[in-house]
Amino acid sequence: MNRSILHVDCNNFFASVECVYDPSLGSVPCAVAGSKEDRHGIILAKNELAKKAGVKTGEAIWQAQQKCPGLITVPPHFDRYNKFSKLFKGICFEYTDLLESFGIDECWLDVTGNRKSAAVIANEIRERVKNEYGLTVSVGVSFNKIFAKLGSDLKKPDAVTFITEENFREKIWGLPAEDMLGVGRRTLGCLHSHGIYTIGELAEVSPAALRSWLGKSGPMLWKFANGLDDSRVMRFDERIPPKSVSSGYTPYRDLQCENDVRILIYALSENIAAQLRRHGLCCRTVSINIRDRELNHVCRQIRTAFPLSDSSRIAEEALGLFRKEYSGNTDIRSLTVCASDLEPFSEDIQLDLCGEVFRSERRDSLNKAVDGIRKRYGYGSVFRGLLMQDVRLGMFDPKEIGDAHPVGMRA
Repeated sequence: MNRSILHVDCNNFFASVECVYDPSLGSVPCAVAGSKEDRHGIILAKNELAKKAGVKTGEAIWQAQQKCPGLITVPPHFDRYNKFSKLFKGICFEYTDLLESFGIDECWLDVTGNRKSAAVIANEIRERVKNEYGLTVSVGVSFNKIFAKLGSDLKKPDAVTFITEENFREKIWGLPAEDMLGVGRRTLGCLHSHGIYTIGELAEVSPAALRSWLGKSGPMLWKFANGLDDSRVMRFDERIPPKSVSSGYTPYRDLQCENDVRILIYALSENIAAQLRRHGLCCRTVSINIRDRELNHVCRQIRTAFPLSDSSRIAEEALGLFRKEYSGNTDIRSLTVCASDLEPFSEDIQLDLCGEVFRSERRDSLNKAVDGIRKRYGYGSVFRGLLMQDVRLGMFDPKEIGDAHPVGMRA
């Protein structure tokens, strides 16, 4: 039996939710944006009127206002977005428990074998979300996840698009290669350097050539372009183990000395370590991503001697990387710490001559106690004394870092 896969994507999700709470915003160009005062002043989402004026997600507020002088900006309310995410996915769940979230505002459904056709289900979901919650969604219907996702992107807002085994070459092979899931900026640059600009051109290149250019992701992209994706839609309660955990922040002012950097690295590492422990994981690689005031990037990583899940050790590795690798002459605008090469936490670790594991066991006990306090009283109920220095330095709020939303949340 051919599969029937849907991809449901809320249109302009953050901005649409704000318009539900304040309907007057629906008649003017409106965008959800960060705080300029806190130097987080970028566009997170925009409504259709702002989109038509050329406003783009990710650009600075001042750039958006140049394109659209009458643009109204509102601050984000993540509690509202989480609420509406659960509501619209609740409707989807009524049709199947094979519901795989892909960010806060979109999900895949596998409705193969349902007594209703995929077309009927897609239109029912579209109408119900609009009538019950005031949001519009675009739905892609296809025989695999990649094309269903592509279908929901083809026609917006408030639309259903069908990509079948018979028409996919006609419908998508002429689209830019970057429209396909899995083709990021670096991959796109490589494809362009070999004269490949469309999905159809990608489909016609040999998998061997793509492997030589892109590694193991090359043949995977060839399969995607040729409609050979056979990945399954997971049940709603399944969880994919994370491949990495990162935490980044743009402080209220530039980091001007190593002590500033040290304080922020420890704050970010606290957040990372808490997430690792929550998933029962530890990391083998620590990396940092530094962006200076001129918006130049420096990325460095190091393989650790032991698997780590302790914030102090992660912070020490990250700070060591900074001291060794960063020689920039300008102040630092933002900083990200990442833990990767993850593996399940294990008590069976080779002892070293300096008693490192003994010290880690003591830290593990302390970390469990801190996690318990935070679970009961909130992330900001306890944090390092080191971070109290920032009360006078005024770079950030530790609770703000701890309550940050996961990287990858889109609208």
